[in-house]
Amino acid sequence: MTMNKPVGEHETLLTEARLGTPPSQALIKYHDIPALAREKRQFREFNAVDRAHTVMLAEQGILPPAVAGLILEGLVEIRGMDPETFPMDPMKGSFLLQIESFLFARMSEDVGGQMHTGRSRIDQGATVRRLYKRNRLLAVLDRMNGFRAALIDKAALHSHAIMPGYTHMQQAQPWVFGHYLLSIVSRLDDDFDRLVEAYARVNLNPLGAVGLSGTSWPLDRRRTTELLGFGGLIDNSKLGREAFYAAEAIAALSFVMSTLNDLATDLHIWSSTEFGFVESDDAYCGTSSIFPQKKNPAGLETVKKAAGGAITWLATALATFRAEGTGDQAVRDLPLIDDAFDTVEGVLDLFTGIIETLIVHEKRMRAALDGSWCTASNLADVIVRETGLSFRQVHHAVARLVRIALAEKITPETVTAQLLDRAAEETLGRRLGMDETMLRTALDPDIFVKTRMTVGSVAPSEIDRMVEVARGRLASGLGWHRAENARIATASAKLDAATDAILVAHRQ
Repeated sequence: MTMNKPVGEHETLLTEARLGTPPSQALIKYHDIPALAREKRQFREFNAVDRAHTVMLAEQGILPPAVAGLILEGLVEIRGMDPETFPMDPMKGSFLLQIESFLFARMSEDVGGQMHTGRSRIDQGATVRRLYKRNRLLAVLDRMNGFRAALIDKAALHSHAIMPGYTHMQQAQPWVFGHYLLSIVSRLDDDFDRLVEAYARVNLNPLGAVGLSGTSWPLDRRRTTELLGFGGLIDNSKLGREAFYAAEAIAALSFVMSTLNDLATDLHIWSSTEFGFVESDDAYCGTSSIFPQKKNPAGLETVKKAAGGAITWLATALATFRAEGTGDQAVRDLPLIDDAFDTVEGVLDLFTGIIETLIVHEKRMRAALDGSWCTASNLADVIVRETGLSFRQVHHAVARLVRIALAEKITPETVTAQLLDRAAEETLGRRLGMDETMLRTALDPDIFVKTRMTVGSVAPSEIDRMVEVARGRLASGLGWHRAENARIATASAKLDAATDAILVAHRQ
């Protein structure tokens, strides 16, 4: 066995044996080069899969120790290379073939070519893509943990910041800014769980499924599962080639972007001059080229813009996979998911900084409640308790009260029990005789917040409880992430040890 091919020896391309002509320049330009560019991003995953498969073949006695040692020497050399400088020739085809070509240049094809024993480019590529998506999902989940932590800290800091709450963009009831942020945290908790569930289906090993029907070689699929840190096997060999898990993953990513869009939209509105409730730090803003006074929340706008494309991610994935059942190579992959990972990671990174430095104008929030009738529903509840009338009856009376007050420019602070009786007579045909102090108390926004008593409400005690619940769920997410990284690191160490063991034996 020689480590180097004779000078000038022709390397047979994979396509030459079956196809009568080389690939066209158009095919190379529009198919091979874009595919190689994407596969280069999966450089580390390709190397791990090749090493794990070679180790398994050696341990199973399928490859002679000397052959396995030579192949692993080449793969270890590749592992230490920069993906950007790894030599590639689009004429040779996919990245698998680029790696084989590299090995063939250091050993004869009859040696390097044995690495592909018992596998197809189909299951090899599918394994690489699953590893790559697994690693990208872990990176996104890590960013989500950081973002959730920033939101929880901000919510705790403003857990008593009273503000108007809105429905239909109209003031509905008094609210608390910390309570609002915790609602976003709760949605992100669900988004996190969705990604973890998708992760479990991504993290399954298709290696050894070969092209479709399995192989007669005695492969140990559980061993490669262990060495690559997968959570389990793709049980049916036909499914080894399919990639519907990617549609689920990209759908979960789109949920994250939807949550981020909703938060960015609210903060964007509330940072307008008319609201002035919040303000982005200067570091996350831009200015106008013509309006000297403007401070534009460019960071929030960037989040909203990025979220726009996420709406179509799942539909695009399902459309791409529409012919996957026929086994077509081109529709078993989803290049879009790479962009989705980049987008979600980047937006989470940006948004974390925006939240950590967000300026909250609590006094402006509270001032927006002055003269507001958003405590009217509480007044209705008080009247129901005092009179025994139905809520619907009382709703009529209070609605008429607000109508009269607005027409006559009477504020909640100056409304009288006499005016309430007038409204009741017009709608119910009777007076209510409500105590003046009780009327004032029922319309007080601060008292409104303090008297909420249901689980999940804006009551101070409930917000404090929800902060602790959020911290607990975050701690669980952090723990899961640490454990999963540790488990994968253990698998990687096993792969390195198994590689080294074969190399040591080979060099003795």
